Amino acid sequence: MSQSMKTLAVAGSLAAALAAHVATPAAAQDKEKCFGVSLAGQNDCAAGPGTTCAGTSSVDYQGNAWKLVPAGSCETMELPDGRMGSLEALDRDLPQG
Repeated sequence: MSQSMKTLAVAGSLAAALAAHVATPAAAQDKEKCFGVSLAGQNDCAAGPGTTCAGTSSVDYQGNAWKLVPAGSCETMELPDGRMGSLEALDRDLPQG
């Protein structure tokens, strides 16, 4: 491969990486996935077993369903009955079945 072809390939890769970064919505960059905080039917896409995509959780505070929340706020969210948000899926409040 010639030097100019290598340079072109590197430039193309760099351009693609920059375009992907620019295409990411700024709001999403300031958010994090928080598991176990959404009400039934209000999870963001995609949750774990028992759901197929956004809005399909069937239990309030379903541990394997997540919602985008402001970055840094997930683990400090206080929910009913001593529940807390988590940055990883939880084995609590899962639907029966």
